[in-house]
Amino acid sequence: EEIQRETAYPDGKVEKVLKNGCHLVFFPNGTCKKVGSDGKTVTITFFNGDVKQIMPDQTVIYYYADAKTTHTTYSDGLEVLQFSNGQTEKHYPDGKKEITFPDQTIKNLFTDGQEESIFPDGTIVRVQRDGSKTIEFNNGQRELHTSQFKRREYPDGTVKTVYMNGQQETKYVSGRVRVKDKDGNIIMDTKL
Repeated sequence: EEIQRETAYPDGKVEKVLKNGCHLVFFPNGTCKKVGSDGKTVTITFFNGDVKQIMPDQTVIYYYADAKTTHTTYSDGLEVLQFSNGQTEKHYPDGKKEITFPDQTIKNLFTDGQEESIFPDGTIVRVQRDGSKTIEFNNGQRELHTSQFKRREYPDGTVKTVYMNGQQETKYVSGRVRVKDKDGNIIMDTKL
């Protein structure tokens, strides 16, 4: 681009105004600031390789050169971080966070302390504030983990519960109930 005028300042800063309306400011430390002809698009290239862009809609895109990470802040408050390993994080204005890992697992962190992870195979894990966990498997089975027991529910209606003391209880759809002690010995079986 053709230079319309160039100004050198005592502090070592040099400003160039191009005929197309762009302004370029070169700082002594190697940082360069470019203001687009619209006056609203600003790109700052820092001496360390970082780049900050301010778009006309006030979206700010900051690229951290050393970490190879991009941090975008939108005018509505949404922040998106993109890491070099393929991980992406979305930080919503209400405090919710959504993390997408390189294997495409998605983890949602809610403001009330709950978590939800959705795995590529369709398995969903939900963790409540009290630490209890619900796992929904893609084969229709469900598990509930609490501080007192772990329970697996099968699609046919069978429910198997393992208590913290090791005792196991299996309830079948037919109404049959089988209880085993911690060593696996049957202590009750109501075969119908």
